[in-house]
Amino acid sequence: MSNSHITTYLNDHLAGSVAAIEILQYLESAHDGTPEEHFYTDIRDNVEQDQQELESIMERLGVAVSRTRKAGAWLASKLTEFKLSVDDPAGGALRVLEALEVLTMGIDGKRALWRALAASQEHFPELDSIDFDRLVERAEEQGGRVEHARLLAATQVFVPDE
Repeated sequence: MSNSHITTYLNDHLAGSVAAIEILQYLESAHDGTPEEHFYTDIRDNVEQDQQELESIMERLGVAVSRTRKAGAWLASKLTEFKLSVDDPAGGALRVLEALEVLTMGIDGKRALWRALAASQEHFPELDSIDFDRLVERAEEQGGRVEHARLLAATQVFVPDE
């Protein structure tokens, strides 16, 4: 594959999935033994499935994985976790709200990825068998679930001081 633009684009999205998984693992750990842990585990499983889809697409197109971008994404997720712990040292609803907003942006980006690839599919016959509509639907479902949790966290954060 000689198109450096798609190589960069796909590796950026792969890096984003690495960061999302790290943030979800952080949330799982912070909610160990609670019903919320299952929610975060389920979303992480979904993101991992999408990551595998993306890696498969990259393989079909002959796009090499950028280890540097993946490492950068991992580092960015650790900086995000640090920022969240500074914003809300008690590990409360603000930390959850901000983490869910980061995930919301990632899911929106993933939906945009699937749509962009579907729109460009005519240039890449290797992608003919991929059901991008299904991937877009899955991203929309994930986005709806995370948005519901984000808004719930907002109702816990934005209360008047007593």
